[in-house]
Amino acid sequence: MKAFKITIFSLVGLISVLLIVAAFASKDFQIQEEIVIEKPKQVVFDYIKILNNQTNYAKWFLLDPETEFSSKGLDGEVGFIHSWKSKNENVGIGEQEITKKIEGEYLEVQIRFEWPFASKDSAFTKLETISENKTKLINRFNGKMVYPMNLMIPIICGDLGKDMKDNMVRLKAILEK
Repeated sequence: MKAFKITIFSLVGLISVLLIVAAFASKDFQIQEEIVIEKPKQVVFDYIKILNNQTNYAKWFLLDPETEFSSKGLDGEVGFIHSWKSKNENVGIGEQEITKKIEGEYLEVQIRFEWPFASKDSAFTKLETISENKTKLINRFNGKMVYPMNLMIPIICGDLGKDMKDNMVRLKAILEK
């Protein structure tokens, strides 16, 4: 019985410490990945500004071939909304909207998830010319997690960063064909 009490008090103590740490830990996070693509900047931008093209290289859209997609507006322009609906919780239900565009340079989107969790985050892609036929693509995701889930930020950042990098590798392969 004594060992049981020690185990219970230890678990309660550990959970209490974790909840206290979460109360003071940041709820905001950002993940940034970069890749060099051997194509002119405008060629890269012309492909990435079309959100429907993400179905060719984004891991989350490749996970479920049954995903239903819909769109509102003119793809590649501010205000365009690309929506998806999947029964696979790794894909979920959500949409992204182009909120800012600087032609040939920068694309910003707001990402709104409905299921398996609700959130509103943002991401941007920035392009830099390295040479006439070499472009650096910088992708940043800005997110927020509520208390006490913010304790998971280091894990989420690691997993999401890997997925972002893998997406960029697939994008590079498509563009450099």
